[in-house]
Amino acid sequence: MKQKLKITGSEDLPEVILDKEKNKFKISGHSLPEDPYEFYSPLISWMDEYVKKPNPVTHFQIYLDYFNSSSVKQLFFLLSKLEIIIKNGKEAKITWHYQSGDDLMKSKGMGFKKLLHVPLDLKEHRK
Repeated sequence: MKQKLKITGSEDLPEVILDKEKNKFKISGHSLPEDPYEFYSPLISWMDEYVKKPNPVTHFQIYLDYFNSSSVKQLFFLLSKLEIIIKNGKEAKITWHYQSGDDLMKSKGMGFKKLLHVPLDLKEHRK
């Protein structure tokens, strides 16, 4: 397993850091890929390997400003891998960061909170 997967973000693609050694798991920016399956596939594959031997605690940070509807399914597949970690007796959680006044991203975070069987905290940030 590769210890780290890092993708530099762009205007339409999020920055991604999946780093087992530093225990850093973060997605930030915008997620508007032309082909969400193609973009998220390496991330999901990395997580498939990671869940086999996860760190004792996995804390996933989401700092997305916007994502399109076609990214939702892939984000869900990615974050649902954390459920496996919990089932196997390790700790996992998500912190969903959103800007103050961004009701859309707040509601999307609440939607993920209802769908996932992973502790998810919503954290508001001032602009």
